[in-house]
Amino acid sequence: MENLIPTEEPLRQEYFMSEVNDIIHAGAIDKGRYPTYKVVTFGCQMNARDSEKLSGILSGIGYIEAENEEDADLVLFNTCTVRENANDRLYGRVGQLKKSKEKNPDMIIGICGCMMQEAEEVEKIKKSYRHVDLVFGTHNIYKLAEILFDHLKTKKQVVDVMESADMIVEKLPNKRQFSFKSGVNITFGCNNFCSYCIVPYVRGRERSRKPEEIIDEIKSLVADGVKEIMLLGQNVNSYGRGLEEEISFATLLDRIAQIDGLERLRFMTPHPKDLSDEVIEVMKKNKKICKHLHLPLQSGSSSILKKMNRVYTKEGYLDLVRRIKAAIPDISLTTDIIVGFPGESEEDFLDTLDVVKEVRYDSAFTFIYSKRSGTPAAKMEDQIDPKVIKDRFDRLLKTVQDIAAENTKKNEGKCMPVLVEGEDEHLEGYLTGKLENNLTVHFKGGKRLIGEIVDVFLDEAKGFYYMGHIQTSEE
Repeated sequence: MENLIPTEEPLRQEYFMSEVNDIIHAGAIDKGRYPTYKVVTFGCQMNARDSEKLSGILSGIGYIEAENEEDADLVLFNTCTVRENANDRLYGRVGQLKKSKEKNPDMIIGICGCMMQEAEEVEKIKKSYRHVDLVFGTHNIYKLAEILFDHLKTKKQVVDVMESADMIVEKLPNKRQFSFKSGVNITFGCNNFCSYCIVPYVRGRERSRKPEEIIDEIKSLVADGVKEIMLLGQNVNSYGRGLEEEISFATLLDRIAQIDGLERLRFMTPHPKDLSDEVIEVMKKNKKICKHLHLPLQSGSSSILKKMNRVYTKEGYLDLVRRIKAAIPDISLTTDIIVGFPGESEEDFLDTLDVVKEVRYDSAFTFIYSKRSGTPAAKMEDQIDPKVIKDRFDRLLKTVQDIAAENTKKNEGKCMPVLVEGEDEHLEGYLTGKLENNLTVHFKGGKRLIGEIVDVFLDEAKGFYYMGHIQTSEE
C-alpha cells in the first residue's frame, strides 16, 4: 500500500481524503447516518481562514457540520497562542468534552494551530488530556485527512507537529463562512520578531504564495459570487520575499484590483515599516480598494518602539500617516495599541496619546500588556504596576472613543454603500453591514439583501457605528 501513496502534494492529501471518505461512507451505511463535525476557532483572521480549509476537508470526506461541539462526532479546536489566557480557555473547553466522549466513545477530539507549535503544550496534552486524539500544528493544517486516517486505522492518539514549513500546499478544498466575502492568504509566517510577540515562533518565517495562485483563487471566488476579498498575512507589505518572480505587494494589489467582477478589496495587516509610497498610490488610483487602512501603532514612544523591535519611530509613523492622508484624504485609519509595555513611563504614554490625537483613528484595538512566555519582553525588567497600567488604559480608551465619535459624526446624514453581512443579532427586523471604511451600520431590511451592496442613509452616528435606513428612490 505504501508504494501506492503519492509523495507529492496535493496528490498525497487527495489520496488520503479518498481513503477516509471510503471509511466514513462505510460507517454511515452501518450506522444509518453520516458523522458530524465542529471546528472551533480561536484568534485572528488567519486562523479563521485556516478553519475554512479544515471545514472544507471534513465536508469533502463525508462529515456534516454540527451546531455545537458537545453533540459532534469530531471536534477540532484551531488554536491561538498570542496570549496565554487563550491557552487556559482552550483547556477548559477540552476538559468539558471528556464527558461527551464518555457518552460517545467514537467521538474524535483534535487540537491544531499555533498553540500546538509549542512543545510544552503538546507534552501537556499527551500527559494530561489523553482523550485528545489528534494533535497537529499550524504548518500542516493541510494534512488533516492523512492524520485522521492514521487515527481511524490505529485508534491511537496521533501527534504530528512540524517545526518549520518550507512549502505552501495549494488547491485543497475549503468551506467558506460567507458566500459573498472571503479572506485569501497571500503570505504565511512573520520575520519581524517584535519583542512581545510569539507569532514568528509558532507560524514560522515568511512565505509568499505565487501571484498566479492568488489571482486564480480570487477569480474563482468572484465567479462563485464573492463581492469582497480580504488579503491576509502577518505582514502583507513584505509580500514577494522568496519568490522566483520579483514582485511587490503594490504590484500584486494592482493586479488583483483589475479582476472583473470584484467589487471590494481589503488587506490585513500592513506593517508601518514596509508600507511603501507605491502601495499608497495603488490605493489612491483603484476605486475597488477600500479606503480603510489598519496601521498598527503599538506605542507612540520612539524609545518603547525600539524596545518592541518595531523598527520605526514616532516621527516616522506620523510622517507615513501624513503621506497617506495627503494622497487619500478620506482614508479611514484604525490601529492596535499596547499599554503598559515594560519600562513605559508617563512621558512614553503621553507620546502615545499625542499620536492618537494627531492621527485621529476611527477605531483602535487597545490592549493591556501581558507577559507572553517565550518572548524577549517577558524577561524584561521594569514591568509596570497594574494600577498604573489600568489608569493609562482608561485614559487612552476615552481619548480613542471621543475621537471616534467625532469622526463618525462627519458622515451622519450621508447616503453610503453598505455590504450587507447578516441579520442583526440584537434588533429584530434589522440587518447589519459594513461601509467601505469598515464601520458598521444597522438598518431595517429583509434577509434577501444579505450579500448585496445597498445604499443606506446614515441617520445617526453612535460612536463606532451607525443607525440608518435603506435609501429610496424618492430621497
